[in-house]
Amino acid sequence: MPFIAIIGAGPLGGSLAHKLAGRQRTGEIRLIDPEESVARGKALDIYQSGPVEGFGTTLTAYATNHAAVGADAIVMADAVSGAEHAGEAGLSIVRQLQAAGSSAPIVFAGVSQRELMMRSIVEIGVPSARVVGSAPVALASTMRALSAVVLDASAVDISLNVVGVPPRDVVIAWQEASVSGQPLTSVMAPHDIAALSARVPSLWPPGPYALASAAARVTEAVALGSRRQFSCFVDIGRGRIAAMPVELRRGGIRRIIEPSLTTQERTALDNAAHNAAR
Repeated sequence: MPFIAIIGAGPLGGSLAHKLAGRQRTGEIRLIDPEESVARGKALDIYQSGPVEGFGTTLTAYATNHAAVGADAIVMADAVSGAEHAGEAGLSIVRQLQAAGSSAPIVFAGVSQRELMMRSIVEIGVPSARVVGSAPVALASTMRALSAVVLDASAVDISLNVVGVPPRDVVIAWQEASVSGQPLTSVMAPHDIAALSARVPSLWPPGPYALASAAARVTEAVALGSRRQFSCFVDIGRGRIAAMPVELRRGGIRRIIEPSLTTQERTALDNAAHNAAR
Protein backbone atom coordinates (compact mmCIF):
# COMPACT_ATOMS: atom_id res chain seq x y z
CA MET A 1 0.00 0.00 0.00
CA PRO A 2 1.56 3.33 -1.02
CA PHE A 3 1.94 6.40 1.07
CA ILE A 4 0.82 9.75 -0.27
CA ALA A 5 2.04 13.19 0.81
CA ILE A 6 -0.34 16.12 0.38
CA ILE A 7 1.26 19.56 0.52
CA GLY A 8 -1.35 21.88 1.97
CA ALA A 9 -4.20 21.37 4.43
CA GLY A 10 -6.64 23.80 2.84
CA PRO A 11 -10.12 22.91 1.52
CA LEU A 12 -8.65 21.02 -1.45
CA GLY A 13 -5.93 19.26 0.55
CA GLY A 14 -8.31 18.23 3.32
CA SER A 15 -10.95 16.99 0.86
CA LEU A 16 -8.32 15.03 -1.03
CA ALA A 17 -7.01 13.38 2.14
CA HIS A 18 -10.56 12.30 3.03
CA LYS A 19 -11.25 11.05 -0.50
CA LEU A 20 -8.04 9.01 -0.65
CA ALA A 21 -8.63 7.54 2.79
CA GLY A 22 -12.15 6.49 1.87
CA ARG A 23 -11.01 4.75 -1.31
CA GLN A 24 -8.83 2.42 0.82
CA ARG A 25 -6.01 2.06 -1.68
CA THR A 26 -3.49 4.07 0.34
CA GLY A 27 -1.61 2.85 3.39
CA GLU A 28 -0.64 6.25 4.80
CA ILE A 29 -1.54 9.84 4.01
CA ARG A 30 0.63 12.67 5.29
CA LEU A 31 -1.04 16.06 5.40
CA ILE A 32 1.73 18.67 5.37
CA ASP A 33 1.24 22.34 6.19
CA PRO A 34 3.12 25.02 8.17
CA GLU A 35 -0.13 25.37 10.12
CA GLU A 36 0.55 21.99 11.69
CA SER A 37 -2.22 22.24 14.28
CA VAL A 38 -4.80 22.71 11.52
CA ALA A 39 -3.35 19.83 9.51
CA ARG A 40 -3.31 17.64 12.61
CA GLY A 41 -6.92 18.51 13.38
CA LYS A 42 -8.10 17.64 9.90
CA ALA A 43 -6.10 14.40 9.88
CA LEU A 44 -7.62 13.42 13.21
CA ASP A 45 -11.16 14.24 12.05
CA ILE A 46 -10.71 12.08 8.95
CA TYR A 47 -9.10 9.25 10.93
CA GLN A 48 -11.93 9.24 13.48
CA SER A 49 -14.50 9.01 10.68
CA GLY A 50 -12.86 5.77 9.51
CA PRO A 51 -14.86 3.37 11.71
CA VAL A 52 -18.11 4.99 10.56
CA GLU A 53 -17.19 5.11 6.87
CA GLY A 54 -15.38 1.78 6.86
CA PHE A 55 -11.72 2.60 6.26
CA GLY A 56 -8.56 2.27 8.32
CA THR A 57 -6.05 4.40 6.45
CA THR A 58 -3.34 5.96 8.61
CA LEU A 59 -3.37 9.79 8.57
CA THR A 60 -0.59 11.92 10.00
CA ALA A 61 0.27 15.63 9.96
CA TYR A 62 3.58 17.45 9.62
CA ALA A 63 4.78 21.04 9.39
CA THR A 64 7.85 20.49 7.19
CA ASN A 65 7.86 19.59 3.51
CA HIS A 66 10.70 17.14 4.11
CA ALA A 67 8.08 14.76 5.50
CA ALA A 68 7.08 14.14 1.88
CA VAL A 69 10.40 12.49 1.02
CA GLY A 70 9.89 8.80 0.36
CA ALA A 71 6.26 9.17 -0.70
CA ASP A 72 5.00 7.20 -3.68
CA ALA A 73 3.26 10.35 -4.90
CA ILE A 74 3.22 13.98 -3.79
CA VAL A 75 0.23 16.26 -4.33
CA MET A 76 0.50 20.04 -4.49
CA ALA A 77 -2.79 21.28 -3.05
CA ASP A 78 -3.58 24.50 -1.16
CA ALA A 79 -2.75 26.44 1.98
CA VAL A 80 -5.11 26.64 4.95
CA SER A 81 -6.27 30.00 3.54
CA GLY A 82 -7.52 28.18 0.42
CA ALA A 83 -4.89 29.70 -1.88
CA GLU A 84 -3.42 27.10 -4.22
CA HIS A 85 0.34 26.64 -4.08
CA ALA A 86 1.71 28.71 -6.93
CA GLY A 87 4.29 31.35 -7.83
CA GLU A 88 7.60 31.67 -6.04
CA ALA A 89 6.26 30.10 -2.86
CA GLY A 90 5.09 27.02 -4.75
CA LEU A 91 8.36 26.82 -6.65
CA SER A 92 10.26 26.95 -3.37
CA ILE A 93 8.35 23.88 -2.17
CA VAL A 94 9.22 21.94 -5.32
CA ARG A 95 12.84 23.02 -5.00
CA GLN A 96 12.93 21.79 -1.39
CA LEU A 97 11.55 18.42 -2.43
CA GLN A 98 14.13 18.05 -5.20
CA ALA A 99 16.99 19.10 -2.92
CA ALA A 100 15.85 16.54 -0.33
CA GLY A 101 16.13 13.77 -2.91
CA SER A 102 12.48 13.14 -3.70
CA SER A 103 11.91 11.31 -6.97
CA ALA A 104 8.16 10.86 -6.59
CA PRO A 105 5.69 12.01 -9.26
CA ILE A 106 4.09 15.35 -8.40
CA VAL A 107 0.36 15.79 -8.94
CA PHE A 108 -0.71 19.43 -9.21
CA ALA A 109 -4.31 19.33 -8.02
CA GLY A 110 -5.28 22.98 -8.48
CA VAL A 111 -6.71 24.94 -11.39
CA SER A 112 -4.08 27.72 -11.28
CA GLN A 113 -0.90 25.67 -11.19
CA ARG A 114 0.00 25.44 -14.88
CA GLU A 115 2.73 28.05 -14.52
CA LEU A 116 4.13 26.26 -11.48
CA MET A 117 4.21 23.02 -13.46
CA MET A 118 6.08 24.75 -16.30
CA ARG A 119 8.60 26.38 -13.97
CA SER A 120 9.16 23.12 -12.09
CA ILE A 121 10.16 21.51 -15.38
CA VAL A 122 12.09 24.38 -16.96
CA GLU A 123 13.73 26.05 -13.95
CA ILE A 124 14.19 23.19 -11.48
CA GLY A 125 14.56 20.34 -13.94
CA VAL A 126 11.86 18.01 -12.68
CA PRO A 127 11.40 15.40 -15.45
CA SER A 128 8.20 16.17 -17.35
CA ALA A 129 7.08 12.54 -16.98
CA ARG A 130 6.84 13.13 -13.23
CA VAL A 131 4.72 16.29 -13.53
CA VAL A 132 0.95 15.99 -14.06
CA GLY A 133 -2.03 18.25 -13.36
CA SER A 134 -5.32 16.59 -12.42
CA ALA A 135 -7.84 19.46 -12.68
CA PRO A 136 -8.97 18.67 -16.27
CA VAL A 137 -10.13 15.26 -15.04
CA ALA A 138 -12.81 17.07 -13.03
CA LEU A 139 -13.96 18.96 -16.13
CA ALA A 140 -14.08 15.75 -18.17
CA SER A 141 -16.19 14.12 -15.46
CA THR A 142 -18.63 17.03 -15.55
CA MET A 143 -18.92 16.80 -19.33
CA ARG A 144 -19.59 13.07 -19.11
CA ALA A 145 -22.34 13.72 -16.56
CA LEU A 146 -23.96 16.41 -18.70
CA SER A 147 -23.74 14.21 -21.79
CA ALA A 148 -25.39 11.40 -19.85
CA VAL A 149 -28.31 13.69 -19.01
CA VAL A 150 -28.78 14.59 -22.67
CA LEU A 151 -28.62 10.94 -23.76
CA ASP A 152 -30.58 9.58 -20.77
CA ALA A 153 -27.65 7.25 -20.18
CA SER A 154 -25.18 6.48 -17.41
CA ALA A 155 -22.06 8.63 -17.16
CA VAL A 156 -19.93 5.53 -16.56
CA ASP A 157 -20.80 4.35 -20.08
CA ILE A 158 -19.49 7.56 -21.66
CA SER A 159 -15.87 8.07 -22.66
CA LEU A 160 -14.58 11.50 -23.71
CA ASN A 161 -11.45 13.58 -23.39
CA VAL A 162 -10.82 17.24 -22.66
CA VAL A 163 -7.83 18.84 -24.38
CA GLY A 164 -6.34 22.33 -24.46
CA VAL A 165 -6.33 25.03 -21.79
CA PRO A 166 -9.58 25.74 -19.91
CA PRO A 167 -11.66 27.78 -19.73
CA ARG A 168 -11.42 29.43 -23.16
CA ASP A 169 -8.88 27.41 -25.15
CA VAL A 170 -10.43 24.04 -24.44
CA VAL A 171 -11.65 21.37 -26.83
CA ILE A 172 -13.97 18.46 -26.12
CA ALA A 173 -12.83 15.61 -28.37
CA TRP A 174 -16.33 14.74 -29.53
CA GLN A 175 -15.03 12.96 -32.63
CA GLU A 176 -13.54 10.12 -30.57
CA ALA A 177 -16.07 10.18 -27.72
CA SER A 178 -18.24 7.11 -27.24
CA VAL A 179 -21.23 5.86 -25.25
CA SER A 180 -21.59 2.14 -24.58
CA GLY A 181 -19.08 1.48 -27.35
CA GLN A 182 -20.92 3.57 -29.97
CA PRO A 183 -19.57 6.84 -31.39
CA LEU A 184 -21.20 9.56 -29.33
CA THR A 185 -21.69 11.74 -32.43
CA SER A 186 -23.94 9.04 -33.90
CA VAL A 187 -26.44 9.26 -31.03
CA MET A 188 -26.18 12.90 -29.92
CA ALA A 189 -27.61 15.67 -32.09
CA PRO A 190 -25.15 18.32 -33.36
CA HIS A 191 -27.08 21.10 -31.63
CA ASP A 192 -26.77 19.25 -28.30
CA ILE A 193 -23.02 18.89 -28.81
CA ALA A 194 -22.75 22.59 -29.62
CA ALA A 195 -24.79 23.51 -26.55
CA LEU A 196 -22.62 21.39 -24.26
CA SER A 197 -19.43 22.82 -25.76
CA ALA A 198 -20.73 26.34 -25.17
CA ARG A 199 -21.16 25.57 -21.47
CA VAL A 200 -17.53 24.62 -20.87
CA PRO A 201 -16.22 28.10 -19.88
CA SER A 202 -18.89 28.42 -17.18
CA LEU A 203 -17.89 25.04 -15.70
CA TRP A 204 -14.35 26.18 -14.92
CA PRO A 205 -12.99 26.23 -12.30
CA PRO A 206 -14.37 23.13 -10.59
CA GLY A 207 -14.88 23.30 -6.83
CA PRO A 208 -12.57 21.73 -4.23
CA TYR A 209 -14.59 18.53 -3.89
CA ALA A 210 -14.58 17.90 -7.64
CA LEU A 211 -10.86 18.72 -7.79
CA ALA A 212 -10.20 16.38 -4.86
CA SER A 213 -12.05 13.53 -6.53
CA ALA A 214 -10.06 14.05 -9.74
CA ALA A 215 -6.76 14.32 -7.88
CA ALA A 216 -7.48 11.13 -5.92
CA ARG A 217 -7.84 9.09 -9.10
CA VAL A 218 -4.75 10.55 -10.73
CA THR A 219 -2.68 10.21 -7.54
CA GLU A 220 -3.61 6.56 -7.18
CA ALA A 221 -2.73 6.00 -10.84
CA VAL A 222 0.81 7.40 -10.49
CA ALA A 223 1.31 5.60 -7.18
CA LEU A 224 -0.10 2.21 -8.20
CA GLY A 225 -0.44 2.25 -11.98
CA SER A 226 -3.64 2.26 -14.04
CA ARG A 227 -5.05 1.03 -17.34
CA ARG A 228 -7.37 4.03 -17.69
CA GLN A 229 -6.90 7.17 -19.75
CA PHE A 230 -7.10 10.55 -18.02
CA SER A 231 -7.38 14.11 -19.35
CA CYS A 232 -4.52 15.83 -17.51
CA PHE A 233 -2.35 18.90 -17.70
CA VAL A 234 1.01 17.77 -19.10
CA ASP A 235 4.06 19.22 -20.79
CA ILE A 236 3.37 19.19 -24.53
CA GLY A 237 6.83 20.52 -25.38
CA ARG A 238 9.15 23.36 -24.39
CA GLY A 239 7.39 23.76 -21.06
CA ARG A 240 3.96 24.40 -22.58
CA ILE A 241 1.29 22.96 -20.29
CA ALA A 242 -2.06 21.86 -21.72
CA ALA A 243 -4.66 19.16 -21.13
CA MET A 244 -4.16 15.98 -23.13
CA PRO A 245 -5.26 12.34 -22.82
CA VAL A 246 -2.57 10.37 -20.98
CA GLU A 247 -1.83 6.89 -19.73
CA LEU A 248 -0.33 6.86 -16.25
CA ARG A 249 1.97 4.29 -14.72
CA ARG A 250 3.57 3.89 -11.32
CA GLY A 251 6.03 6.78 -11.16
CA GLY A 252 4.37 9.16 -13.61
CA ILE A 253 3.26 9.46 -17.22
CA ARG A 254 3.57 6.42 -19.46
CA ARG A 255 2.59 8.26 -22.62
CA ILE A 256 0.66 11.22 -23.97
CA ILE A 257 -2.02 10.16 -26.43
CA GLU A 258 -2.69 12.13 -29.58
CA PRO A 259 -6.48 12.59 -29.69
CA SER A 260 -8.57 11.97 -32.79
CA LEU A 261 -10.02 15.37 -33.72
CA THR A 262 -11.98 17.00 -36.50
CA THR A 263 -10.24 19.71 -38.52
CA GLN A 264 -12.04 22.37 -36.48
CA GLU A 265 -11.11 20.71 -33.19
CA ARG A 266 -7.49 20.34 -34.34
CA THR A 267 -7.30 24.04 -35.16
CA ALA A 268 -8.70 24.90 -31.75
CA LEU A 269 -6.15 22.62 -30.05
CA ASP A 270 -3.29 24.16 -32.04
CA ASN A 271 -4.43 27.60 -30.89
CA ALA A 272 -4.60 26.36 -27.32
CA ALA A 273 -1.08 24.94 -27.58
CA HIS A 274 0.16 28.29 -28.88
CA ASN A 275 -1.54 30.18 -26.06
CA ALA A 276 -0.22 27.70 -23.49
CA ALA A 277 3.25 29.14 -24.01
CA ARG A 278 2.14 32.59 -22.85
